[in-house]
Amino acid sequence: MADESIERVHCLIIGSGPAGYTAAIYAARANLKPVLYQGIQPGGQLTITTEVENYPGYAEGVQGPEMMIDFEKQAKRMGADIRYGLATKVDFSGHPHKVWIDEEKLIEADAVIISTGASAKWLGLPSEEKYNGFGVSACAVCDGFFFKGRDVAIVGAGDTAAEEALYLSKLCTNVHMLIRKDEMRASKVMQDRVLNTPNIKIHFNTETEEILGRKQ
Repeated sequence: MADESIERVHCLIIGSGPAGYTAAIYAARANLKPVLYQGIQPGGQLTITTEVENYPGYAEGVQGPEMMIDFEKQAKRMGADIRYGLATKVDFSGHPHKVWIDEEKLIEADAVIISTGASAKWLGLPSEEKYNGFGVSACAVCDGFFFKGRDVAIVGAGDTAAEEALYLSKLCTNVHMLIRKDEMRASKVMQDRVLNTPNIKIHFNTETEEILGRKQ
């Protein structure tokens, strides 16, 4: 790799959700001259969330994408260097740490903050995308409140699905778990909690083929 493709920085941040931008703000204020690469989903999962009502500072609530624009603007105002790009390879065995961006540019950093968060695992149905934000969500904690007192459905059988079902069971009338196979993949303790929650209804051998509805 040619020398001109190597850049040395003091603080490198990987990820641009709330954690990444918060790290950038604090690092910039500490004069660490942070460089942040936004990754595959600039702004993180909040960019696919509609109304956010549970974050301090937004008395009337805020749309997820708008909130992340505010975060980015604040990080830039503090002096953070925000860039497009995906970290595709790392080598933390020595110092400085090495991170390759888009498989071609090498960043050498004194410190690396990894704030890659999570990404939703979608079913891949066209209707799922159509109704995203209109009754379809990938985050029960984010959007569960909007369905208080209603019947809801969760697709999945792992620990994450079980956690989401248990959370929603405290808000919703009934929670239907749609499970493709005849058993759950969740840990035994999570399965026991789900099975002992009366308003969680489990539907085994159930394939989700389509989502029907209407936008209001």
